[in-house]
Amino acid sequence: MTILYILLAVLIFGVLIAVHEFGHFTAAKACGVRVEEFAIGMGPVLWKKRKGETQYSLRAVPLGGFCAMTGEDEASDDPRAFTSQSAWKRMLILVAGAFMNFLLGLVIIFCLFVSAKGFYVPVLSGFMEGCPYEGADALQAGDQFYSIDGHRIYHTDDVLTFLSRGGDDYDLVMIRDGKKVVLKDFHMVTLSYEGQENKMFGFYLGSGVEKATLGKKLSHTWDTAMDFSRMVWMSLGQLVSGQVSVKDLSGPVGIVDMMAETGEQAETTGDALYSIFYLAAFVAVNLAIMNLLPIPALDGGRVFLLLVTWVIEHITHKKLDPRYEGYIHAAGMVLLLGLMAFVMLNDIVRIVRG
Repeated sequence: MTILYILLAVLIFGVLIAVHEFGHFTAAKACGVRVEEFAIGMGPVLWKKRKGETQYSLRAVPLGGFCAMTGEDEASDDPRAFTSQSAWKRMLILVAGAFMNFLLGLVIIFCLFVSAKGFYVPVLSGFMEGCPYEGADALQAGDQFYSIDGHRIYHTDDVLTFLSRGGDDYDLVMIRDGKKVVLKDFHMVTLSYEGQENKMFGFYLGSGVEKATLGKKLSHTWDTAMDFSRMVWMSLGQLVSGQVSVKDLSGPVGIVDMMAETGEQAETTGDALYSIFYLAAFVAVNLAIMNLLPIPALDGGRVFLLLVTWVIEHITHKKLDPRYEGYIHAAGMVLLLGLMAFVMLNDIVRIVRG
């Protein structure tokens, strides 16, 4: 069964990359850019077919892909070259891949929720004896956490996550009897309670259930995607701040192993498939965000340099040679490939060590 889960994970990862490149491809075609090759996978060609001006190919390594456009990184006299297009068209083509990844994530999440009968929501189920935060103008049993200091609360775990980030005064928004109740600068600290070893906030968190109407399924789909996005940004913040190291990163090998392990640990095949596709949705959203980071060689880096180039050209009234941008992306690609090689090796060592 493990082999089947590994094959499924490889297939899913390949689809995520294919969808990303298909976004670039469709946007390029819509903008009239000449696409020389649309490839799924990397390395040696296993199959190819030319249709019109574009060669479609399937390559040996199912962990990548590309959409090769005329004049992508160099000047070209071809009016249909990428560099010959207006700035807004080039930007549209560049962000289309990330957009398709995010859209795919939404579709996967909705498909997982489509048969749901109800959704759990974080609610206050009660208070410990002597808790000072209970009252008519404070917290009440049955209140649902909506946001803390502007951060939406999607799951019960989110409550303690954002209450433990420091500070004693919080801006709380609660849902009470279907209406939002705003508690501005609500003072709340952990206290000692009888029978408890550690200091606590003094309330019990439970999970209420709301009926899964079509509207709720759509809203929970969007909320889940936003929660995934927040997790990615928080992880990036931890990486920049040094709370986590580069060794904690996972690449394609690590992601495939994680999906397979998730499936293997599930009690039933249905649970395994649900967990694997839930993780696939997270990876899809993750890819969308990571690809838009302003790093050379990534789509976000290309968008950033496109904007910089556009500003410089409008100030100097001189056309910049796109080769210079190509050099920057080439250098970024070398560094990116080095990082990917390090992460892949680290993933392999981690898997072997078990």
